Amino acid sequence: MSLQDKMNTNAKPALKSLKTEVANELGLSNYDQMDKGNLSARENGYVGGYMTKKLVEMAERQLAGK
Repeated sequence: MSLQDKMNTNAKPALKSLKTEVANELGLSNYDQMDKGNLSARENGYVGGYMTKKLVEMAERQLAGK
């Protein structure tokens, strides 16, 4: 198993948790059990977009030493 595979394996639970947190903040409760095919592209896009925004903010704080 390569280092990248190990990193991906370790990151999956954290990313799933972040996705659920973001979906709840956007008012999409029970996102984990929800059929994503029934959501509009806009709703699915909001979740991914806000996840990216939060990840960038976390990285910026880490780089700033906060």
